Amino acid sequence: MGATKTELFTRQQNELAAMAKAIAHPARIAILQHLVKKNACVCGDIVDELGLAQATTSQHLKELKNAGIIQGNIEGVNVCYCIDPKVWKKYSALFNSFFQEVDLKGNCC
Repeated sequence: MGATKTELFTRQQNELAAMAKAIAHPARIAILQHLVKKNACVCGDIVDELGLAQATTSQHLKELKNAGIIQGNIEGVNVCYCIDPKVWKKYSALFNSFFQEVDLKGNCC
């Protein structure tokens, strides 16, 4: 498999692709929905909410954190997670802009 050649694309296109890749799993969507619904730092109940193994949940949380979508704070032996509001707003604007750019008129085929 070849290199992605990200330099061929705009910063906005690369950021949108990175965000899409980070949320491209139903478990990650469920995590984000749970965090948005709670609107607070969530420590231990994410595993219970998803019904996945701790290790699997941790891997999904890691991907979301690496993308900057969520933040994690250590509280004792737990790591508590919440949505990073600045990043959330930024990606929300990117996705809204992306979907609003298309002017669909009738059938194309």
